[in-house]
Amino acid sequence: MLPITRRFVVLSLLPAILACGVLLPGLGGGFIFDDLPNIVRNANLRFTGGGGEDVLYAAYSYNAGHSRALSMLSLALDLWRGGPDPQVFKSTNLFIHALTTVVLAVFLRRLLTLAQWPARRALAGALIMATVWAIHPLQVSSVLYVVQRMQTLCTLFVLAALWAYLAMRQAQIQGERSRHFGLMALFFGVLAFASKEDAVLLPVYTLALELTVLRMRAASPVTAKVLRVGYAGFALVGLVAYLLVIVPHYWHWDAYPGRDFSSSERLLTQGRVLVMYLCQIVLPLPQLLPFYYDDLVVSRGWLQPATTLPAWLLLLVLLAWAWRWRTRAPVFSLGVLLFFAGHFLTSNVINVELAFEHRNHFPLIGVVLAVGGLFVIACQRWAVRPMIIAFMLGLLLTLEAAATLTRAHSWGEPMRFARTSVAISPDSARAWLALCGAYLERTGGKQHAAGMREAIQVCERGGDRTGSAQLLSNVVIFKTLEGTVVPADWARFLEALRKGAAYSSNQGIALITLDNLDRGIPLDEDGVIQTFDLITEHAIFPSEAYLRMGGYIYSKSARPEHALHYLRLAVEESEPDDPRIDLMLAQLEQAGRKEWVEQLVRVRGQKE
Repeated sequence: MLPITRRFVVLSLLPAILACGVLLPGLGGGFIFDDLPNIVRNANLRFTGGGGEDVLYAAYSYNAGHSRALSMLSLALDLWRGGPDPQVFKSTNLFIHALTTVVLAVFLRRLLTLAQWPARRALAGALIMATVWAIHPLQVSSVLYVVQRMQTLCTLFVLAALWAYLAMRQAQIQGERSRHFGLMALFFGVLAFASKEDAVLLPVYTLALELTVLRMRAASPVTAKVLRVGYAGFALVGLVAYLLVIVPHYWHWDAYPGRDFSSSERLLTQGRVLVMYLCQIVLPLPQLLPFYYDDLVVSRGWLQPATTLPAWLLLLVLLAWAWRWRTRAPVFSLGVLLFFAGHFLTSNVINVELAFEHRNHFPLIGVVLAVGGLFVIACQRWAVRPMIIAFMLGLLLTLEAAATLTRAHSWGEPMRFARTSVAISPDSARAWLALCGAYLERTGGKQHAAGMREAIQVCERGGDRTGSAQLLSNVVIFKTLEGTVVPADWARFLEALRKGAAYSSNQGIALITLDNLDRGIPLDEDGVIQTFDLITEHAIFPSEAYLRMGGYIYSKSARPEHALHYLRLAVEESEPDDPRIDLMLAQLEQAGRKEWVEQLVRVRGQKE
């Protein structure tokens, strides 16, 4: 067995410290994107003196259907100890990244030793690969994007579980006791799953280890047979579940509400996305690393765009190469398999965003292994001198650290980050929205501050460039606050909404409009009603939202009769015996709308 010596732990701290150093300039940045709903506006994340109940609310305050209790609890602890200060959260993320780097180095050393690398080469390879992974520019978004603690915690515990699995298998190969390592792997796997559901891929990662480095070996023939039969059964059950459960569930348009692509189009697009990820990993220039990917072109066919088919052919060649070399170059083959395995969930038919670079947090390890394995083979074949190898590695780490420092610096201040995002992704509506928000933040809530005029100009330029209804909605709202809104502003916004009414991002426009109406902003009544009509034609809202829409139209507009449509939707979406529906019916009865009450009661009865 390979012991974890104090000397090696100290050595593994060096890449961890270097990673912290290159990421440190980004700590001054603010909350962004999904940080806002999950942290800033998440009331359940705050401890209010409720004791154990507070802890449960915080731990399960993420979206319904997701089990990320450990991640959410850690975010709640940061909020409790430091308040809504982004730097507190990012400091914790940086510590997690440093700890993960140490665990990665320990895991890699055991892995390379099992791959029959000489002891010194395994030690050096583990430290160098861990450093390359830890200071890669892609880590900027994984570490400094606060909510991605879910991903970084998951990777930490997955690596710990894989280390324990390797220790268990090494013991089995040597005929020694292994059960305690198996229990450790199970324990870390549970922690990983409590951080993010991606940990469900852990058995796929161990299968990749068996197919390449471990080869189902064991001192006991019975153990070896159990491994072969067990993994064969696992693969068969997984394939059947995928084909008969997962694919039928998502292989239709209804499974993609609010999206402008189908399941087949999503799969076609993922070929280009995976190649894009590989290019970003191998050539990590900051200008090639946009944070926002909402401007990504969807593949409508094998040649639409023309890069779709070549991308898929490249991926198939890479997989075939890895499979063919799995005994000749097991480290390379393992790396390729881990990259694809790490993207199995997010680059599949499941209805999630097309691309996000933090999804490479674990798969990046696979690419580092694959490239490192090929590098060693090339150096051996061409008898490259140690001095030249050291120079190449030093140059690589220097360039990588410089790129990460540059990118971290752009993340270190909200306005700088927003401007950089627009410069890299000028067709991204989300980048323009972030820049608009940065200018709006400068107003300090004052309607006539200079930042308001700049925010309006940014939204107008971004809206013209991207056609985003969200940006043009901001124009209407901000100009209404200024008192400068004109009918042409509403016309431009509503036209953009008609063209993209099915987009899930537009659903938020209706809710924001309702909030602004509650704040007393005098938005144009006809424009508001058209906004509700266009969005609700494609999107489904909770009963409360429909009640708010109907209440505004009935009480504040010149078209009260149109409110019945929204009240009916509210009843259809309500729970049985919803007190808000009872109150609404009583108010309509008092207002003399008996026919409406009768209609709505019938709808309620049909629903029950």
